[in-house]
Amino acid sequence: MDQGKLKKYAEAIVRIGVNVQDGDNIVVNTDTDSLELAREIVRACWRSGAADVDTIISDNDMALGRFEEAKSEVFDHYPQFKVDYSENHMKLKYHRISVSAPRLDLFQDVEPDRLRRFSISANKATEPIMRYMDVGDIKWVVAAAASELWAKSLFPELPVDEAMDALWEKIFAACRISDELDAVTAWEEHDAKLKAYENWLNEQNFDYLHYEAPGTDFKVGLAEQHRWIGGSSLTPDGVRYMANMPTEEIFSTPHAKRAEGKLKSSMPLAISGKVVEDFGFEFKDGKVVDFYAGKNGDVLETQLDMDEAARRLGEVALVPNSSPISQMGITFKSTLFDENASCHFALGKAYAEAIIDGEKMTREERAELGFNESMIHLDFMVGGPELNVTGYYKDGSSRMVLENGEWAIDLMD
Repeated sequence: MDQGKLKKYAEAIVRIGVNVQDGDNIVVNTDTDSLELAREIVRACWRSGAADVDTIISDNDMALGRFEEAKSEVFDHYPQFKVDYSENHMKLKYHRISVSAPRLDLFQDVEPDRLRRFSISANKATEPIMRYMDVGDIKWVVAAAASELWAKSLFPELPVDEAMDALWEKIFAACRISDELDAVTAWEEHDAKLKAYENWLNEQNFDYLHYEAPGTDFKVGLAEQHRWIGGSSLTPDGVRYMANMPTEEIFSTPHAKRAEGKLKSSMPLAISGKVVEDFGFEFKDGKVVDFYAGKNGDVLETQLDMDEAARRLGEVALVPNSSPISQMGITFKSTLFDENASCHFALGKAYAEAIIDGEKMTREERAELGFNESMIHLDFMVGGPELNVTGYYKDGSSRMVLENGEWAIDLMD
């Protein structure tokens, strides 16, 4: 692994991702597979003037040990002190850096009921914490680090060391880290391109979108006062940050009660340490009424049954098939990367920032606009070179948005 690029990557996460300002409080959530990167991130935070940098470190083997060895009743309870700890971070405005490697099939042999009950208890307990995120003044970024498990899953033909190097190079490339280019400049240019399509989509103010591809024939309404967002976000104080690294998407808020038809996923999806494959959904009146999966459908069903709103959509996102991540030609088996190689949706919770003035509204006010509230937010990919997306206006007229997987309008000329 290129140590120089690793330090550039850490610096980019701090300066571009969460954009640490002098006096900021930061919490870094990471795992033992990501410690080398996490250490560089913590150093970069201090160099950027952070007032405090807290760290929370998890370990995959310890997490697996809990599911394999603990008494059954453990999975119906989530410790209150953990909720209080996280809520204090929010109250004290600790901005969040999350960096880890996907767990993939780590929990493949775990009893499904244990995973289901843990997910329910954890999501219910921590749901109030997420309300702080709706206000919009907590900056956050999600990034990834390579792990041996992940590397061998993507490059099984290579020795472990070579697989790790290959994966790190993919991560660096996706996040615009190179020896030749300044990362800040590269990200500023990329952000400007995303903002151009964000502005165009907001100008269109489509009423609904129609998706057509093999296995997909789907219409999704857009929430009233929906707002498309691409690239960087702004806090109420006007501080810019990049919530996902990498990012190629332009996303918005679908109407929770306006979705009809069939959606076929184009990529596998890692959930709770298991990989769901060959799956799709049927929607009626905005709700999933049927689904299928070729592998680990029980894990997907657990998510769908998490709460009433889990079967409704909370995000719609457009990504051209020519996305640099798509052109790498591999499925990363990581939502962070695969959602930026493909158009996607998310079941469950919507983002308040993707409604005009959504951060200032009550939950009831947002709900009236078609906003979905849920304990989960589960992204799944539907894009590819055969996907066509048509936007329809309220007067019934229409125009192509994506044709054969690419933007139907070129704003980069």
